[in-house]
Amino acid sequence: MALLSLALVSPVLAATEPEAAGVTGAATPPQPAHHGHKRPSMDDRIKVLARNLDLSEAQQAAVKKILEERQQETLRLRLDPSLSGEARIGRFRALQDSTVAQIRAVLNEEQRNKYDPLVPRRLQPAPDQRSVDDWLKLTTSQ
Repeated sequence: MALLSLALVSPVLAATEPEAAGVTGAATPPQPAHHGHKRPSMDDRIKVLARNLDLSEAQQAAVKKILEERQQETLRLRLDPSLSGEARIGRFRALQDSTVAQIRAVLNEEQRNKYDPLVPRRLQPAPDQRSVDDWLKLTTSQ
C-alpha cells in the first residue's frame, strides 16, 4: 500500500525539475552530487502500479495519460506567482484527489479495493506534531 501511495504522491512533491540541456563544457561549474533517493520515472511508477494492481495494457496507458496531465498541472501550479502558499497547497490537494478519482475510474472493482493512495493523508498526526497549515499560519501572520 505504501508503494502505491509513493507511486502516486511523489510526482506532486517532485513535479518536474528542469532537465540539464546540452553538453557539459569546461566552463560549466560541476553539478553537486545527489545523495539519497533517486526519484522514480513516470514509467517506473506505472510499472509499480501495473504490477501491484495487475493492470492491462489499456489501463496502463490510461493511468500514464492521467499522471502526465497531473504532472503538467503540478508544474503550472508551482510556477503560478498569483497563488499564496495556502492556496497552492489546497490546489495540490484538490489535484491529488482528482487524480485519484480519475485513476479509480479506470480500475475494476478488485483493483479499486487495492488502490488507496490517500491512506497516509488520513492518518492522525502525533498530538504535538505541527502541520504545514500550522507553519503557514505562523509564517504568514507575522
